[in-house]
Amino acid sequence: MAQFIDMPKLSDTMTVGTLVKWLKKEGDVINAGDMLAEVETDKATMELESFFAGTLLKIFSAAGAQIAIGDPLCAIGKPGEVVGTPAPKKAAPAVAAPAPVAASANEPKPAPASAPTPPAPSPAPAGGRVRISPLARKLAAEKKIDVTHVAGSGPGGRIVRADILAAEKNPPTAKAGSASTFTGGALSARGPVQEERLIPVSTMRGVIAKRMLESTTQIPYVYLDIEMDAGPLLALREQLNTGLEKEGVKLSVNDFILKACADALRRVPAVNASWEATHIRRHGAAHVAFAVAMEDGLITPVIRDAHLKSIFQISTEAKSLGKKAKEKKLVPAEFTGGTFCVSNLGMMGIPKFTAIINPPNAAILAVGTTVTKPVVKNGQIVVGQTLTVTLSCDHRVFDGAVGAQFLGALKTLLESPALLLV
Repeated sequence: MAQFIDMPKLSDTMTVGTLVKWLKKEGDVINAGDMLAEVETDKATMELESFFAGTLLKIFSAAGAQIAIGDPLCAIGKPGEVVGTPAPKKAAPAVAAPAPVAASANEPKPAPASAPTPPAPSPAPAGGRVRISPLARKLAAEKKIDVTHVAGSGPGGRIVRADILAAEKNPPTAKAGSASTFTGGALSARGPVQEERLIPVSTMRGVIAKRMLESTTQIPYVYLDIEMDAGPLLALREQLNTGLEKEGVKLSVNDFILKACADALRRVPAVNASWEATHIRRHGAAHVAFAVAMEDGLITPVIRDAHLKSIFQISTEAKSLGKKAKEKKLVPAEFTGGTFCVSNLGMMGIPKFTAIINPPNAAILAVGTTVTKPVVKNGQIVVGQTLTVTLSCDHRVFDGAVGAQFLGALKTLLESPALLLV
């Protein structure tokens, strides 16, 4: 009897999954442990593993389709066994497919999500952000292929590995006025900003939109910011990186901030909490998450038990998690369960901003860039380096005074950064 493989729940907030591509085709012999397909969740792109052995008898969903959890993807059984198409176990939620939009005279209507064949390739946006899988990007770099001229056949025009291999055999021709032929400056550019087109909302983008809307409409916010002297932190960081360079140590400012947040949560534990309607949960461990920007959104990998780890352990783990996040290789255990979050835009030159809380966390710290400016020290105006951080607080969980205590503890730790090495 054939075994049906359904869309699994691959993250705690997942309701649908996007079938990026099939790694096997009908008729292939399947062994237990073989990877059948790539599935994009609201958090990452993961490979779907088969727990059955046999022949891939039938594929029920085409690449690009969004499938509700529990709905059938394929059937595996004995060669020649006939299987029908099972009824979906539950209807896909309204966000599973974009709403129909009237097409213009020169714009083809998009294929339905359940179309039996993959959607037609979409050209990469001229001068805009290129949607491309990590594997395809790596392959394109190896083969020196300009991805801005490659048509993507994946969901929403995403460039996948097969598109790069096709472009290698038939190199695309650059359009007139494209980046490769453009010789003028930005001020002399002409034409549209980008190709006007409709882009289906990805699973990740849809979930981000839903959760951020819930956060800003259901949480009563308190915003607190504090400016601190970044000079001692930058000096210690330089000393450690120089002295331990041969050991491969390269600490970032964000590493110090993550460590300082973990220690500050120990000093002011009321911030390390969650609102649960009828009670407030105080967390015994500081699982500190940090925001990582991705092609289609962001994800927050979690450094578990950060209060028990050295700054060197935190640095190593943060680099590993950040790399996996950008490659969409995180597993659910690596991006769930955080109790506090840090969002850092300092590397982009932003001096100060406010961040949106990621429930069920009760707070998030927004970190700006270090700013060189005149400051007063010992009654004298001197050149100083300052850092401004902003704490977004859930006022249901703790009051502004508690948030101020947390920022005070954080300032003490970062202005005396040797304390973070204890």
